[in-house]
Amino acid sequence: MNIVNVLHYDAFSSVPNKGNPVGIVLNADYLTKDEMQHIAFKVGFNETVFILNSEKADLRLKYFTPGHEINLCGHATIGSLYCLKSKGMFEDRKLIQIETNVGILPIKFDEMDEQLSIEMKQDRPQFTSFNGDLDKLAESMGLAKEELDLNKPIVYGSTGTWTLLVPIKKLSSFNNMTPKNQQFPNVLVENVKSSIHPICFETYDNRALMHARHFSSPYSGTIEDPVTGTASGVMGAYYLLYVNQNLTSVEFIVEQGQEIGRDGRVHVKAIRSEEDIDIFISGTAIYVQEFKIEYE
Repeated sequence: MNIVNVLHYDAFSSVPNKGNPVGIVLNADYLTKDEMQHIAFKVGFNETVFILNSEKADLRLKYFTPGHEINLCGHATIGSLYCLKSKGMFEDRKLIQIETNVGILPIKFDEMDEQLSIEMKQDRPQFTSFNGDLDKLAESMGLAKEELDLNKPIVYGSTGTWTLLVPIKKLSSFNNMTPKNQQFPNVLVENVKSSIHPICFETYDNRALMHARHFSSPYSGTIEDPVTGTASGVMGAYYLLYVNQNLTSVEFIVEQGQEIGRDGRVHVKAIRSEEDIDIFISGTAIYVQEFKIEYE
């Protein structure tokens, strides 16, 4: 058996064991894809990120759920870049580039009130229609169809990872949600590996514009993501496309995780151009612990 050191950081919070946990493996060039997958399975977090050298950018990130590799992960990016910067990498540099499966993405470091914040640009937003059964969709989250806000569109969206955005009428419904993840592939017939991301315009924190939960695809090997970076980015593009088409840009805070004892905040910025929408998310992170994983 081999042993690898894993760093546990929580993203989108400055309080340990809040936010979203990510496992970080440094200097991972020697690991095979199968070994990375095995390590991510044993870590058990929603995502584990492996940091590698890159010939195209400052570094390369590879992201794994316990079940499979994914192309992009917001909280793992924020957590791992916070880790590297706080360890003295990149010195006084404010901008770097990372290589991911969706391409080369810029990263910006900001210091605000002595708090390090990481901003990442996400992939070009994409949306496709949901034409499935609304009763089955609501049931898969433990809700009734009447709790869905059908005045706003239910759509699949991606800024690197696909999720189904489901508007919900009232914040109170979020406490009643019980995801039945194994039902998702039969409900999400157009995109069977998508996750489900219920959203709402009622919030606990009056500084936040939107509230969310995130229920994982059963193929990922997890149930719920506490605070989701890529899906929050999708929410920025959703706002400009479907909620307020008159705006050319918007900045807001997404809150997530309160129903499961987490309390994360994701800062979202969406800027409309003639042909597209640029999506940025930002947040901080905090070191929690280091542990070892045995792998074959």
